[in-house]
Amino acid sequence: MEQQTLAGGVASDDRITLRALESSDMDAFAEIMSLPGVRRGTLSIGYRSPEQLTAWYEQRLKNGVNVCAMVGGRMVGHAALEVQRPSRAHCAHMGLVVHDAYHGRGVGSALLRGLIDCADGALGLRRIDLTVFADNAPAIALYRKFGFVEEGRSRGFAMRDGVLADALHMARLVDAPSLQTL
Repeated sequence: MEQQTLAGGVASDDRITLRALESSDMDAFAEIMSLPGVRRGTLSIGYRSPEQLTAWYEQRLKNGVNVCAMVGGRMVGHAALEVQRPSRAHCAHMGLVVHDAYHGRGVGSALLRGLIDCADGALGLRRIDLTVFADNAPAIALYRKFGFVEEGRSRGFAMRDGVLADALHMARLVDAPSLQTL
């Protein structure tokens, strides 16, 4: 098994595994959400405490799926699907973050593949949408790789580094079975 050295000199295998996010993961989750690249690349304000993330997790647990990516026993990413209200029960909104030190190592792809498998198979969802900063080229490329397309752009969507930044709205739509045969 391939080994890599993590910060602090700890050796670990680089195999990515996915599992459900648990309440005991909130310290590691808070650490990831406070990283400079995560704060800059997501629409989250960052610097959230484990207690704030626990409240967020408990609220969304009722209506969605929360998955974390692990490498060598360390949480290195998180992705979530938030299933929409009844009239949009075929839809979910998605969010994804990857630890700054693990960009470009397949963590985002593993998380997205896991969410899509769950959305298409277990949940029967037909639409997943997301919002991403317009200048986040690596994330946009990842989403396109998995069939997401741009549906629109919001100018001045969010404040980032003291400047209004544009965001893209992207979605992946799976064709629903034809209703004409009913």
